[in-house]
Amino acid sequence: MSKESVETVKAYLEEQGVDYEAVEHEERFTAAGEARASGVEPSDAAKDLILRDGERYMLAVIPASQRLDLGKARQLLEAGSSLRLATEEEISTAFADYEVGAIPPFGGLHGIPEVIDRRLLEHERILCSAGDHGHGVLVDPKELVRVAEARTGDLCQE
Repeated sequence: MSKESVETVKAYLEEQGVDYEAVEHEERFTAAGEARASGVEPSDAAKDLILRDGERYMLAVIPASQRLDLGKARQLLEAGSSLRLATEEEISTAFADYEVGAIPPFGGLHGIPEVIDRRLLEHERILCSAGDHGHGVLVDPKELVRVAEARTGDLCQE
């Protein structure tokens, strides 16, 4: 699964005209751990969270060093009061091509709405999951916003 999903992500980025650097690292299961294994500060890495609002999935992308404020995400996504984090089971079913916890933060790849925390836009490049726990991609966060047609704003807890 992993090699195929990583190739899918690379192909998508190339198709979208996104300049990226592929990074292979020791297997890690958190965005902060992935960052450290790649030699990147956790604040320079994206943590993507799959949210569910009724039957709809949505994607929130925040710095790996931060925690999501669900209320702020609800407002930015114009979601209902039922917005919540998707369960691992829901994620593994809906995004079966990728490892749970390593969903690439490219909403367009998944056909779901995306919001990106404004803090990520302060960086030249950020490390993103590439579909499995041993690979990432370094991309310009402004390109992430462009290809996902994402909204941006404050998504993190104070």
